[in-house]
Amino acid sequence: MVFWTGYVSDEMMGTFAPIVIYWIYGGMYQLLPSSNRYRLHTLKEEEQKNLVRMPTVVKGVLLQQLVQATVARLLFLVSGSSRELDQLVQPSVPVQLLQIFMAMIVMDTWQYFVHRHMHHNKFLYRHVHSQHHRLVVPYAIGALYNHPLEGLLLDTFGGAISFLISGMTAQTAVFFFCFAVIKTVDDHCGLWHPGNIFHFFFQNNSAYHDIHHQLQGTKYNYSQPFFSVWDRVLGTYMPYRLVPRTDGGYETRPLKC
Repeated sequence: MVFWTGYVSDEMMGTFAPIVIYWIYGGMYQLLPSSNRYRLHTLKEEEQKNLVRMPTVVKGVLLQQLVQATVARLLFLVSGSSRELDQLVQPSVPVQLLQIFMAMIVMDTWQYFVHRHMHHNKFLYRHVHSQHHRLVVPYAIGALYNHPLEGLLLDTFGGAISFLISGMTAQTAVFFFCFAVIKTVDDHCGLWHPGNIFHFFFQNNSAYHDIHHQLQGTKYNYSQPFFSVWDRVLGTYMPYRLVPRTDGGYETRPLKC
C-alpha cells in the first residue's frame, strides 16, 4: 500500500506526479543561492550563450507536459482495461525493481537512437532538435524544453514504450516516471555539487550531458537519462575532465575532438 491509496488512483498519480516533481525539483535548483562554486558555466555565460529566455522555456515545458499528460491518461486507460480481467496484483518489491531496471534500459535505448538520429538528420536537427540546443548552458527547469514533436517522440513515447515492455503496473510506474524526471532534471542542472548521489551511481550526469551541449560535443554523449552504455559501444562517447575555474566552479573540458 502506498500513501495515496484511497485518495488518488495510481493512474492519476502516474500522470501528474512526474509533472509536480519536475517543478519542485527543478525549482529547488533554480532557487538555490547563485554560488559560482558549483557551476559548470558562469552566470555571464548563461546570459550570453543561451538563445532563448526563461519565460519562453517555461511555456515550452508546460506545452510538452500537457501532451505528456494526455498520452499518459490514454496509455493507462488502454493498458488498465486490458489487464482488468487478470485482477492485477502488485508484484513483490524485487520484481518491481527488476521491472524498473528493464524500463531504464528500454528508455535509454529508445532515447539514444532517436536522439542520435535527430542530430544526424539535418532536417530534424534544424527544424526540431535545435530548439533544445538553444540552451547552450543548460539549467534545471529547461530539461524538458523541446520542440513539441521531439517531446512526443523522445520523452513521451519513450516512457510509454518502457512502461509497456517492462510490464510494470501503474503504481510501479509512478516511482519509475518520477525517478526518470528527477534524473533528467539533475542532468540538466548545470551544477556539480559535492555529494550528489547521482554522480556516485551514474557516469551519465550533469557534466557528461554538459559536454553534449557544447559545440564540439554535439555529435557525442547522446545517452540519456541513465547509462552511458550505448555511447561507449557505438563510439559516440566523449571523455572529459572537470577543471576548477580560478573564479570558482568547474569547466568540463572534452578530451577528444
